[in-house]
Amino acid sequence: MMYPFLTLDDGTEIVHSETLPDGRIKVYMERPDETQGFIHATCFLPNCEWEDVSGFSETEIELLQDVICSAAHLIIP
Repeated sequence: MMYPFLTLDDGTEIVHSETLPDGRIKVYMERPDETQGFIHATCFLPNCEWEDVSGFSETEIELLQDVICSAAHLIIP
């Protein structure tokens, strides 16, 4: 199950999972895109490990990482 966490001004939706069996938490981001439908990325806490990044620029990922890692204490139980 994924839980809503934050919607950014640019329309990026951020949701997160419960704690997974391996102790990590999946944080998923997506945003509507006119050419690709949706762009998306997955980050796993607590180490901010990124996977499956599609459509977000490196600069956007850096900004998303700042948001997620600075708010991790609100996501991690």
